[in-house]
Amino acid sequence: MELGLNGKVAWVLGGSSGLGRASAQSLAREGALVAISSRDADALRRAAADIESDTGGRCVAIQLDVTDPQAISAAHQMVADALGPVDVLVANAGGPPAGRFEELDDETMRLAFNLTTSSAWRLAHAVVPSMKERGSGTILFLTSTSTKEIVGGLLLSNMMRAAVVGMAKTMSKELGAHGIRVLCIAPGRVATKRLQELDAGRAAKTGETIEEVGRSWAEVIPLGRYGRPDEFGDVVAFAASERASYVTGTTIMVDGGLTNSTHA
Repeated sequence: MELGLNGKVAWVLGGSSGLGRASAQSLAREGALVAISSRDADALRRAAADIESDTGGRCVAIQLDVTDPQAISAAHQMVADALGPVDVLVANAGGPPAGRFEELDDETMRLAFNLTTSSAWRLAHAVVPSMKERGSGTILFLTSTSTKEIVGGLLLSNMMRAAVVGMAKTMSKELGAHGIRVLCIAPGRVATKRLQELDAGRAAKTGETIEEVGRSWAEVIPLGRYGRPDEFGDVVAFAASERASYVTGTTIMVDGGLTNSTHA
């Protein structure tokens, strides 16, 4: 299927690893011109080189700490200078630290808000003016299945990502008339470094091995396994494409059927 992404400019945050890198790879494979950003300059350069080698597409590395408001504006300008105006934004940031309510303090909460919620807000503000001028654009916020069904021990993620969903839904209403689509892509148990860390944290608390933790999760996932990053990345590419041109204001779940909520 031709997705209509050839020559489109996509800016993918958290693009040096995990779900961000998988998203960038899938977009580049479909012909998009891709810019990836993250804090780790060396990992970012390696990822960009690997994506270009694997896909034959264009991928540029632009270092960015999404918790720095001024840096977001500067990085956005660098993307535009290198590739052109952004057609697709994939807003993605590392998840807040795990923890229960009584284990967390005000400063941890503030930092989590800045990382997960404020960064999404600021990234959207960076790209929307140009999208409005051109009458088109797609903004994808990478969230979590916790926005449909909370995950125990991840209070800050449950809070901050839910706020992003509320923002995305509202933006979709306000920006639809300008040809801009806004939606969320929610990963479930997809095998990334972040998931390994969460599984290791549970293992340390329960006395299970990490392998036992993984097996117990697989038993409750209807498809019987963790997802692969490339499976997630391909959904992002489809959602960004012309083939999804009537999809906005919603959350696409990529969780192997794990989430029990009927409000998908």
